[in-house]
Amino acid sequence: MTDDNLPDDHAERKTDLAEDRTLLANERTFAGWVRTGLASVGIGLGFHALFEKMEPSWLPRAISTCFILAGITIFYLAERNSRALLEKLDAHAVAPVRRVNLRIVAVVVGAGSFILLAGIWLLV
Repeated sequence: MTDDNLPDDHAERKTDLAEDRTLLANERTFAGWVRTGLASVGIGLGFHALFEKMEPSWLPRAISTCFILAGITIFYLAERNSRALLEKLDAHAVAPVRRVNLRIVAVVVGAGSFILLAGIWLLV
């Protein structure tokens, strides 16, 4: 038996590959949460557009605000949870997304959502 075929090396290789799969799954999960957050923001914007004439006038804005704030919260939690997992695991055969890129995505979509929220309340 050669050194490359030792049972310990095989088990370690399988563990390394499992970590890589987990890192890739984390990226897919982050993308899924961002999509969910964007859907929440879209629902808020759509609700405002459809019910803008509803009385009292603040009610559609308030309901839209709830959906948009939910989306912003989802962006924050997705970034925080993805970064936490990236700090725990080591990449072996894959190049995981950089932590700063997760932060950039979350900040950009969150800031855009805040701007949209401001527009809903300020553009009367």
